Amino acid sequence: MRGSWPDESWVGWWGDNPPFHHPVFVLTHNPRPPVVMDGGTTFHFVTDGIEAGLARATEAAGELDIRLGGGVATIQQYLQSGLIDELHLAVVPVLLGSGERLFDRPIGGTGGYKVVELTPSATVAHTKLVRSSEPSSNGLAAGDGGPQPQPEPEQPS
Repeated sequence: MRGSWPDESWVGWWGDNPPFHHPVFVLTHNPRPPVVMDGGTTFHFVTDGIEAGLARATEAAGELDIRLGGGVATIQQYLQSGLIDELHLAVVPVLLGSGERLFDRPIGGTGGYKVVELTPSATVAHTKLVRSSEPSSNGLAAGDGGPQPQPEPEQPS
């Protein structure tokens, strides 16, 4: 949802028990009190930037990993700030006609990251990128370009 909250009754698309079951920190320009849902999900609305959102998520997670979800602008801000250690992209080959580019320079770029895992199929390509200390001149990490895609196993006829 973009823009101001129409009212406090809007609580998302998931019904009373969202699939998260942990605290969720939503970056927004529009303040709102936390929304407590069934199953342990509480939406906290952060208005003071990506660093504040990450700090609050880190505190809530303790020793656990943090997952960042969001639109292109949000992911680009975290990439630009060097706050992402590992990035899992699920790329679905759907032609939409337009949209926002995640790695459009100079905003996002891929400098400082390398592909360490690639799992393609006919319907989705899962790519895992990790931060690298050896960027190359093309903005991708130095090395052999990461693992090569493995062909799908042949289906029996």
